[in-house]
Amino acid sequence: MTGLYLHIPFCLRKCPYCDFFSLAGHSDRISEYVKCLVAHMELFRSSQQDPEPFATVFFGGGTPSLLEPAEVEEILRCADHLWGLTEGVEISLEANPGTLNLAKLEGYWAAGVNRLSLGVQSFHPHFIETLGRLHTLADVENSLSWARQAGYRNIGIDLIFGLPGQTREDWRRDLERALAFGPEHLSLYGLTVEEGTDFACLQSQGKLILPGEEACADMYQDAHVFLRAHGYCHYEISNYARPGFQCRHNLIYWRRQPCLGFGAGAHSFLARSWGERWASPPDLGQYVHSLEQGVDPASQLEIFSRQKAMAETFYLGLRTSVGVCEADFVRLYGAKVREVFPGALERLADNLVFEEGCWRMTYESWLLYDFLIREFL
Repeated sequence: MTGLYLHIPFCLRKCPYCDFFSLAGHSDRISEYVKCLVAHMELFRSSQQDPEPFATVFFGGGTPSLLEPAEVEEILRCADHLWGLTEGVEISLEANPGTLNLAKLEGYWAAGVNRLSLGVQSFHPHFIETLGRLHTLADVENSLSWARQAGYRNIGIDLIFGLPGQTREDWRRDLERALAFGPEHLSLYGLTVEEGTDFACLQSQGKLILPGEEACADMYQDAHVFLRAHGYCHYEISNYARPGFQCRHNLIYWRRQPCLGFGAGAHSFLARSWGERWASPPDLGQYVHSLEQGVDPASQLEIFSRQKAMAETFYLGLRTSVGVCEADFVRLYGAKVREVFPGALERLADNLVFEEGCWRMTYESWLLYDFLIREFL
């Protein structure tokens, strides 16, 4: 499959934990930005031969739900015209509950969006405030109700655990509240303090105290047990879905399949030779200026060697419950996993299983994923 990612870097307010490229207070530039996205796609397509149609489209941010439905429709119409969209294409849009209403959701649906990802983060008002979110619980409830009314049958909810002062019982109530709305998908992220964020500043001053590693591990395992008992498959480190509702776009990343990214700060993976990564600068002014000059703002970040491609294929695959299929690995690289990584497999023996022709990481080992994959970096 081939995916399309569109970065929408506008927000009403920057969340104190967010390190993605986003800008607060520039909503007046959205219309100009949409024209730049279209121009960027047209410019790239003019130099591309034999393109594949997109099987997935993902509007990420930032806050993509600041776009008007007509702007989403314009972008999708351009993508369809230039590349085509496969039958049954998955089109996802990230949305903040406080930016939605029924008419807007109906407009997105009419434009082609068929998967909604809601940034709820918590159902506790004080945690919502701690995270700097602008929405209320009423906004969440209304957004989920409106989404169903508008026709959405694939809705995801994002939640964060490991918050300051959060207990396992608080987390359990968040999970229970989420399931009361019957989402098809849940993304559960442990709070990490990223360099350069407001939270990093507060932590350095001793004003942000987070639960310890053991407490966060307990919350992670509580979610695994609870959601599996309610029919959700734990198909990736941070993601759960009802059968058939895994996020196909994110699976493209974890399977190391091609994805084109457009927008300031967007990344692309091109399946040339062993793979190439490209990125546009996380700078709105530079992005717009390049396109006004008729220059593609994206630059090459990395060209993969065969060895690096094999390593990335393996450790990205280990993020998923499916894991890495030995036969697929041999087909791609002409070598078996054990032949390529004998030392790493020996050192990770207690964390890996080989079943039904696939290498998988145990779900308990997912807690140590960032540490364990150092073997392959």
